[in-house]
Amino acid sequence: GYHARNSLGHSALCLENVLASDGLEGLLERARRRDPAALDELVSRYSSRLFGLLYRLTGSRDVSEDLLQETFLRMVRTIGEYEHVGRFEAWLFRIAANLARDRARKRTRRGETSPLAAGRDDEDCPGAVAPEAPAGDPGAAIERRESVRALVAALHELPAPDREVLLLRHYGELSFKEIAEYLDVPLGTALARAHRALAKLRARMRAAEDE
Repeated sequence: GYHARNSLGHSALCLENVLASDGLEGLLERARRRDPAALDELVSRYSSRLFGLLYRLTGSRDVSEDLLQETFLRMVRTIGEYEHVGRFEAWLFRIAANLARDRARKRTRRGETSPLAAGRDDEDCPGAVAPEAPAGDPGAAIERRESVRALVAALHELPAPDREVLLLRHYGELSFKEIAEYLDVPLGTALARAHRALAKLRARMRAAEDE
């Protein structure tokens, strides 16, 4: 009955996850051998989400494009060193986040203002953070654009460390342990920062709705 169907569905889902994992590991093995088709597939598979992370971190399309290219160049150069089976996405997104952080530090040293400080937003940025509107529903499409605009504005208002934690969780899908290692802070600090950042984001979203 129900329990059998539920068990069968759970087993099918587990099998699907295993097959997806095996597929990625096979792709990575080919990429380690510098197979051009495998490298192209990795670029195609992760470009949109990586660009979304970089754009939210930098606020500049041009800078994000440069950093996206540098991320993939670094991936190609160092993929032979990747050994953490099942955590390729975390490894790749950590490369991108490190490059964005280095670029921000260079801007600070030169006394330049980040595009985020100007409150720039672009709801049509690849990797947008709102669900797609139903096809043929212009009202839903408008609502989606407004939702994305409000969320982007709220993200931009957060302090950089808070915004970084949320973006690493959302785009990079890093575990809190990995975020803690990336930020070089204790796990409890990373968890607390994420909790505080999410509370601030929700408060800003509610305030925007009340305006």
